[in-house]
Amino acid sequence: MTDRLILLERARKMRCNPTEAEKRLWRHLSASQLGGYKFRRQAVIEQFIADFLCPKKALVVEIDGDTHDQLQDAKRDLRLSQKGFRTIRFSNQEVMENMDGVLMAILKVLNDMPDRWSVSSTPNPSSKEEGLK
Repeated sequence: MTDRLILLERARKMRCNPTEAEKRLWRHLSASQLGGYKFRRQAVIEQFIADFLCPKKALVVEIDGDTHDQLQDAKRDLRLSQKGFRTIRFSNQEVMENMDGVLMAILKVLNDMPDRWSVSSTPNPSSKEEGLK
């Protein structure tokens, strides 16, 4: 099994077994409920699995438990930044005790960020059957 397939399988298992904080935040991020922005859970980006990803803005939202290694997180965030992603982090406690504040912070970052892809860079359909005349 390739590394990518292993990561995809691990992400699938993580989606089936979220932490309580992840479950609670997902209730607010799913179905484009937060400002109309679409999010994915446990999204694979290169060799990483992001807790939540807004593809349109290239925003990664991480929910950190007590055991997170800050040095490793910083290295990961730097690597993702080099690939054009921005990471924001919240603790489990913040999500559990201050959901409104977490949601407002995420929405502010989303609204302040440029779109990852401009409208003009969206590919055209490739054939008449798909809509080109």
